[in-house]
Amino acid sequence: MAEYRLDELARTSGVSARNIRAYRERGLLDPPRRVGRSAYYDDYHLSQLRTINQLLRRGFNSAHIAEFFASMRQGVDLADILGIQRALLGPRHDGVATEAADGDGSRPSGGKPAAPPEHAVDLDPNSGEAQRLIDYGLAELRDGRVVVPDPAIGDILGRTSEQLLYARALMRIHEATRDIVDELARVFVQTLDESVEARFGKDHMPEAGEIDELAQIAQDYRDLWDRVVFGQIDRSLQRLMSTAASSYPAGVPLSEILEQ
Repeated sequence: MAEYRLDELARTSGVSARNIRAYRERGLLDPPRRVGRSAYYDDYHLSQLRTINQLLRRGFNSAHIAEFFASMRQGVDLADILGIQRALLGPRHDGVATEAADGDGSRPSGGKPAAPPEHAVDLDPNSGEAQRLIDYGLAELRDGRVVVPDPAIGDILGRTSEQLLYARALMRIHEATRDIVDELARVFVQTLDESVEARFGKDHMPEAGEIDELAQIAQDYRDLWDRVVFGQIDRSLQRLMSTAASSYPAGVPLSEILEQ
């Protein structure tokens, strides 16, 4: 999940930094994740801002919107109210406090959310690679160390002795896919919007009895999207690797190695 500083969130969302601060003060926007004096927002905050804008355009005032977020902080997730956010973004993995409770309604560890594990990478914090990883949102600087917040990526980098090589590959993958992924996501959201509009009507505000259906539609579309996109990527990789001129090692095709 991407992360943004305040000015980046303002630029991406089209909401001024001043209004973002005001939404925070009024309880409309979740608290950002803080590292020292730095505040980091993520795609959930971006989704919340877009939801706020949509509700304002449809005539809801700040007090009405605050009720949605107040319900969320009382244990009802905003996705359960609007039926779309969690289905689109999936569960959070960053350990950011959102007042989520355990299954018995209690908070872990004496009322504080469990901190996500840190995966430090053996890179010079002042190196160009480290700075690019941080700029891309793939790493953070904590206590003078380069830390990867994504557990899966952190595990991969942590088990190799060639962390610099892997870090460069990670950046290459990010650079090659970010624009394509943004376009795919845009098409997905457009497709979902068109389907929801066809089902419920234009500018329809979901009523209580429609929330479950809307959430299911969003989840189904997300599952279909994942299945098709990742299936096509997998088939394309297998096709290209099977015809690659390079073989690793001793004449064994790369595609066969990756199938082990």
